[in-house]
This record gives sequence, structure tokens and C-alpha cells, in this order.
Amino acid sequence: MNRGLLSGALLLASLTAGLPAAAESGVSAITWQACPEFSDEDLREQNLKEEQFAEFRRLLARTDCGTIRVPQNYDEPRGKQITVALTRLRASDRKNRLGSIALNPGGPGGSGYLMPLHLVMRGAKGLDERHDLIGVDPRGVGRSTKVSCPDIPRGTPSPGPITEAHARQAYAAMVDWSEQCVRRDPAFLRQLTTPNVARDIDRIRAALGERKIGFFGVSWGTWLGAVMRTMYPARMGRMWLDSVVPPRSWQDFDTNVQANAADRNFRRMAAWMAERHDTYGLGTSERKVVSAVEDMVRRYDREPLSFTDIDLTVDGGLVSRAAGRPSGQWPRMAQVLKELADATGPQAPPAVKEAFGRPEGGGGGGDTGTDRTAGRAYHCNEDPTPSTIESSWKDYQQRLKRYPVTGRTANFVHMCAGWPLPAKTPTVRPTGTSLMLSGHRYETVTPYEWARAMRAAIGGTLVSIDDDVHGSAAQVPGCAAKVIAYFETGRRTTTCPGKQAQQTL
Repeated sequence: MNRGLLSGALLLASLTAGLPAAAESGVSAITWQACPEFSDEDLREQNLKEEQFAEFRRLLARTDCGTIRVPQNYDEPRGKQITVALTRLRASDRKNRLGSIALNPGGPGGSGYLMPLHLVMRGAKGLDERHDLIGVDPRGVGRSTKVSCPDIPRGTPSPGPITEAHARQAYAAMVDWSEQCVRRDPAFLRQLTTPNVARDIDRIRAALGERKIGFFGVSWGTWLGAVMRTMYPARMGRMWLDSVVPPRSWQDFDTNVQANAADRNFRRMAAWMAERHDTYGLGTSERKVVSAVEDMVRRYDREPLSFTDIDLTVDGGLVSRAAGRPSGQWPRMAQVLKELADATGPQAPPAVKEAFGRPEGGGGGGDTGTDRTAGRAYHCNEDPTPSTIESSWKDYQQRLKRYPVTGRTANFVHMCAGWPLPAKTPTVRPTGTSLMLSGHRYETVTPYEWARAMRAAIGGTLVSIDDDVHGSAAQVPGCAAKVIAYFETGRRTTTCPGKQAQQTL
């Protein structure tokens, strides 16, 4: 190449650096359309406060909403097509824009449609300055193509310990639900897998004209990130995974790890209460508080207590739920335990009434909730471990013996009981691409040891966060600043400030 042609090529390269690449052939274009309108009531359902409404709407005005068509079955790329819904919160500094970051909130089955807005509003303000933030409803979730089955049967056991008879009934109901649900659309439900979500996001990347795409994922979103990074190492930009799941998800093993983490956190709570014995009166040492709560579990299992002013029966299970909360709830739950230590009725004590007098809600899909049908399918299509009532009941009894308080809150029926579709666990591996993983030392939802296991499997830099709050990395200003710096500069860290718990009643 002569000098003139070389200088022209270098000039062209400098002019096009940082610009999105053209969309790749064979990939559907994104159909952009007006974003949905959200009433004040809609925003309240997203747990926003009224003073946040204006900011939400300002961010929404910068947001593009769209859909993309993808194959239902990637083995049949020209076969049936389904729709994946997405949003794009455009970078505020367009001149210095660095690229796009795809987001996933976990679940599986969690809606990521509004995650760009919520992420910025709840701590990561500035991540949207030089990056477009891409929210995605994975296939089967929210505004994407989905199949909805009736609520999963849970059954209401009689007060007191879970009996084997009740566990067998619950197992049979789960088997029946699984079979009926899959019959609604087996061809679609069998395609709800993490690799297929990774393929969908790669198509979104291509349709956006990006050579690479960054990724920020929480909880199950960390598994999605690990799978996506394994499948498309050359197409992934910087990636941060927070509250990391293990490098494969098999319920029987994972439940035991979570039960151990829950017991550790309960003992931390017991030590905290012992330091405040004058307030709570359950013991002057961790051992004494633990013993007092264990006695309370047994006593309320023998003699459950009902009240005349609220529809609530206290048994050992409710005591277990109170004792198994993260540190932000310790003052309130310690007061509940104090009141239950000598409660007699007929009216509920104040803290018990306030904490348990209303039904505990749960997301059912939509813009911020979790789609339970999709969540079950993603788990069960990738968990090949055998599920029997005998093995589940044996594991549950062993957990109760080992963890008399928190073991009560663990599953006693395998979530994939009766799931009729074949299961295959994706494999993940190191790729050498940029990666940060943050684990929370005292968390119970995704225990810290899972972050270490994932790092051993796929590499990356492990960030230790000194709290027990699921997914707090982008919520704490000091840690969110490190997340933003990483995506902008690649600067790594090994520690992050955690979310400080309320330490007074």
C-alpha cells in the first residue's frame, strides 16, 4: 500500500472509531415505537416514591422502546419467530458515547424492560452518561412473547411442622402443575433456556450496530452473563456480575448452600441481639439467643397461637421467617421475637401485627415483577438432577436437624418435580475477556461462596462487598461509582462499600 492510501485508511479509521457498526446480515431490525405511558399508580406499583415520579418521566423521555423478531428455535432459524421487547436509555453525553450495556435483573423470569431507568434512579446515576443502557424482557417474560400458566400450587399446611403427608400432597400438585403447564405450549417452553436468551441479546447487539456490547447482571443475570461470555467472547465488552450464582444451577445442592448461609446470618443476628440484651432480653450471648429462638420454634410448633384482631397463626415457621431476615430488618424482627417470647393473645403484639398482619406480596410479571412460568422453565430446562419426594423429604429433614431455626424456610419439594421436558445444563469457561464479579459476604439469596465458585470456573476479578443485601453493588454510591468507572475506563477493584444496615429500632 502506498503512503497516500495508507494515510487515507488511517484517516478513515480515526473518523469511524467508536461509531456503531452496521447491523449484521440475517438479523431482524428493531421495530421502534412509542414507549408505554405510566400512570402515578403504575409507578407506585414499581415501589417508586412520589418525589421520584418526575425523574422517572425525564428518563423515560430519553428512552426508546422497541421489539425484535428472533427464532423461537435457533435450530430452525427460518421457522416460527417470536418477539423480544427492549428499551434503550440513550447516553446523555452523545459526543463521548462509548457503547451499549445490556442489563438483566435476575429471576430467572425477571423483567428488565425498565431496568435502565431503575438502575440510574436507585444508585448508578452516571452509568447512562456515556453508555446506552439496554433493558430486555427475556423471551417468556413481560412484554416479550410468553406463555402463562396458572399460579404454582403451594397449599397451606396446618400450623406446626411440615408433615410428610403435606409434602407428598405438595409434590403431587407440583407434578400435576408441571405437566399441565408444559402442555400449553411445549415447543415454546422448551426454548426458554439461558443460551437462547444469550442468542437473543447477541441479535439485539447486532441490530443496534454494536461490534461489542457490555453487560451488567444481577442474580440469575450473572448466569446469563457467564453463558453469554462463553458463547460470544469476541462480541462481549466489559461485564460486571453482582450477587453471583454458581457455575451451574441444581436445586438440591444450591438449597443446602443457601440453608447454611441463612444459618450463618441468623447467628450474626443473634450476636447483634445479644449486644442489645437490655432492649430485646433474649440472651447476653449469641449462644443464648440462638437457644432462646430454637425453644420458641419448638414451643409455637407444639402450641400455635392465633389472634382475634388479625388473620395470623404463629407457629415455628413464622418464628423462622422472622429470624432469617437480612440485617436491614434486624431491629424490627428482633422486636417481633421479643414480643413472641411471652405473647399470649388474644390480640397480636404491635410489632407482630405490623410485620405479619398483611399478606406478603409477590411479583407476577409485568414491568418489574417476575414471571413465574418463565422462571420455572428456565430453571427446569437446565437442571437434570433427578427429583423424587423421597430425596426431597430426606434432604429437608436433614436441614431441619442441622439448622433448627432457618432450615424451616427451605424448600421441601423440588421446584422441578414432574417437569416433563429434557434438561441440559450449559457449560461455562474462562475466555480472558474483561470481567468483574461481586459477592456479598453475608448474603443468603446468593451466598458468597457461589461468587468464588463462579470465579474459579470463568475467571475475572472478584469484588468482596461487606453486606448481606442482594444486588446492592449499584445501589450504594461508593460502589456504584466503581461500577461506572469500570465500564468507562476498565479500572478494576477488589473491594466495594456495602449497604449499611439500620442499627437502631
